[in-house]
Amino acid sequence: MRDKVSCFSENAVNVSHPSCSSYANTACVSPKLSPSVQNAVSCVYKITLSTKKQFLVTVSWCKNHYAQGLTIKFGDDPTACFKLNMNSRLFRKKKGTKVLESDNSKMEIFWDLSKAKYDTSGPEPVDGFYILIMVDSEIGLILGDMAEEAVAKKFKTSATPVAKVSLVSRQEHCSGNDIYSTKAQFSDTGIVHDILIRCSGENEGLKHPVLSVSIDKKTVIRVKRLQWNFRGNQTIFLDGLLVDLMWDVHNWFFNPSSRYAVFMFRTRSGMDSRLWLEEKLVQKEQDRVEFSLLIYACKSS
Repeated sequence: MRDKVSCFSENAVNVSHPSCSSYANTACVSPKLSPSVQNAVSCVYKITLSTKKQFLVTVSWCKNHYAQGLTIKFGDDPTACFKLNMNSRLFRKKKGTKVLESDNSKMEIFWDLSKAKYDTSGPEPVDGFYILIMVDSEIGLILGDMAEEAVAKKFKTSATPVAKVSLVSRQEHCSGNDIYSTKAQFSDTGIVHDILIRCSGENEGLKHPVLSVSIDKKTVIRVKRLQWNFRGNQTIFLDGLLVDLMWDVHNWFFNPSSRYAVFMFRTRSGMDSRLWLEEKLVQKEQDRVEFSLLIYACKSS
């Protein structure tokens, strides 16, 4: 019997090289067209300590006309939350430490955003910063290009244990025109991919709106007559993984008060893609979702 993943992938779109497919004309966007702006980004990390104890840490960045800030949450405990508003006159501490406690564990947050540089299209810093999170004296999460230097200064020896970290999900809120651009790494060993979502319409000579999604300049879906096909899904094969791509643009057409559309990319293991019912009985751990990218896209009027 053939390998289940390879068998299933014959009916999936295979993304393997950065070239435009035969129907990718609308995916190769002109440089003159600027993608929408990210307003908020939230990443959920799973931290596994040497004691096997696990934590979910949510790191969120936001930026709007009134504020720009950072929020770090530990699990569902409302008391284990750290907030930093970089625009507030009352709180502009862009470098410091914070200690929190939750579930009988001690969390220490070290951060330095004093020299952080930001991309104009998003709320996350791109360089010149670090965030270090310690959980029960173990190095839990390290973010930023200055993190390695910060760790070397704080811990003179290599005896400090390092927890296992994995990125569980990433959520983005975007607003602007009909073009949404982002990057995503679907596995720890995979490369970072360029993702472009675009809705083409009457201004481009089309009778009906068309949705196209491309990865590394190769179109993976193209949905015609979008107002009738406003919800759907497609499976693509990427970096040796099966990735479910789902879209819901109902509100773009039928709910003017809420202009948000939703796009999700979700990886799944080979066991999740099995085609034989007798193989449905597997361990829950094997069925877990490894990574998901959720994009809320608001089309401004």
